[in-house]
Amino acid sequence: MTAPLKRNGFTLIELMIAVAIVGILAAIGIPSYLAYTQQANRTDATRALTITAQALERCYSQSFTYAGCSTAAVGSTPSAQGYYTITVAVTTNPTMAYTLTATPVKKPQLTDTTCASFTLNNAGTQQASNSGGTDTTETCWGST
Repeated sequence: MTAPLKRNGFTLIELMIAVAIVGILAAIGIPSYLAYTQQANRTDATRALTITAQALERCYSQSFTYAGCSTAAVGSTPSAQGYYTITVAVTTNPTMAYTLTATPVKKPQLTDTTCASFTLNNAGTQQASNSGGTDTTETCWGST
């Protein structure tokens, strides 16, 4: 009598089931991870806006004008992590005021439709909007 053959390895069906399970997990996990990283990277915008506003206020306290502040250059500058561009707009007439705007310039923030832009003005008013223009301030800034 001969001993029965011992089978080693996996069958094609077992391998395909394992591949299907990995595919399902990836389909669930990757979008969730991307959403988490987008939410975490939003702090780059809020932090950059706050730091730029502080620099403008320091300049204003010394020269009583926002125009010509060298520490916070009027125009566009990248945020610390480079996910956003910070734009500074200073008005002098009829009152001294500024508006700071952060817009995404790098992935994964370019696909963040919930917080497509952030703004902060000299009165401390925080605003954010989604890609459709709807107000999403509470979601994006974490406060009203």
